Amino acid sequence: MKSIYCIGELLIDFVAEKQGSDLSKADEFTKKAGGAPANVACAVAKLGGRSKFVGCVGDDPFGTFLLDVLQNNNVDISLTQRSKHFTTLAFVSLAENGERDFVFSRGADKRLKYQSGIKKGFKGNMIHLGAATALLGGDLEEAYGRYFFDALTQNSFISFDPNFRGDLWKNEEKIFIKKCMPFVEKSHLCKFSLEEAQLLSGEKDLEKACDHLHKVGAQIITITLGGEGTLVSTATKKTTIPSITIEPLDTTGAGDAFIGCLLYQISTLNNALEIIDDHQLLIEMVKKANIAGAITTTNYGAIPSLPTLEEVQAHL
Repeated sequence: MKSIYCIGELLIDFVAEKQGSDLSKADEFTKKAGGAPANVACAVAKLGGRSKFVGCVGDDPFGTFLLDVLQNNNVDISLTQRSKHFTTLAFVSLAENGERDFVFSRGADKRLKYQSGIKKGFKGNMIHLGAATALLGGDLEEAYGRYFFDALTQNSFISFDPNFRGDLWKNEEKIFIKKCMPFVEKSHLCKFSLEEAQLLSGEKDLEKACDHLHKVGAQIITITLGGEGTLVSTATKKTTIPSITIEPLDTTGAGDAFIGCLLYQISTLNNALEIIDDHQLLIEMVKKANIAGAITTTNYGAIPSLPTLEEVQAHL
C-alpha cells in the first residue's frame, strides 16, 4: 500500500449554530477541525490507508487541538510544522440544505516552509494537493509549488483539488484560474466541483468542460455533483455514476471524503497509474467514493463524520 502525502491547510472551522447561511446573525459557534487536505488525510487513514499531512499550524492551543485530531485519526503528522503565527480560522455557516459559506481569518497555514528532505519519500507514493489557501502567496505557495515539482521528478501519482473558495478570490478569479492550470496540466487525477469545473474551463456544459481540461493535460477528471453523483471523464470516456440517496445535514467535507476514498483505493494498486487506462475499475472505485462522500453529509463536522471502510462496504 502506498503512502498518500496531503499538502495544504489545516485550520479551525467555527461552525455557526442555530441559524441559516447569514453569518452576521450568528452568535454561537462550534469548534471543528478543518482544512480540505487535512480532511483528505483523515479520510484515507480512517479507511485503513497511510496518510501523511504536510502543513503548518500555530504554536497555540488551537494548533495543539488540530494536531491531536489528526493523530487520533491515525494521520502521520511528523511533517507538520508549527509557527509563532496564530492558527488559521474559518467561520462557516450552514443553509437548510446543508450547503455552506466561508469567511477566513488566515494565519499559520501560509507559513509552511519547504523541506527538501520530504522529496525522497515521494518516490513510489502519492501526492494530494488541496489548493484552498495554497495559491494565495507567501511561504505556503512557494513550498506547494516546489513539492509539486518534486512529485513530478519522483514520478509520484499526483492528485489535485482546486478547493475554490469565493471569499478568498473576490474579483481575482482569473488569477486563480491561471495559477491552477500548471497543476491541472500535470496531475494524473483532478477532482472538481461543478462550480470549479465550469470556472476553470470557461464552459457551462460539463462535457465541453471536461474536453477543455483534458486538452490542458488532466488525465482523469471527477466532477462531484452532490446528490446526482459524480461525472468521471478520461480522454476517451465519460460516465456519470449515481450516489446513494441520503438526507444531508452538513455537506462540509463531502468532497474530501470522496477524493480520500478514491485515493485510498488507488493506493492499494501495485501501479497507481494503471487506473488511468482501466475505466471500469475507475467506475467501481468512484461508486465507493460516492458512498463515502454521502455518508459524511449525514452528520455535523467533516472529520467526525468520515466513514470507515466497513461503513462504505455496508452501503454497496
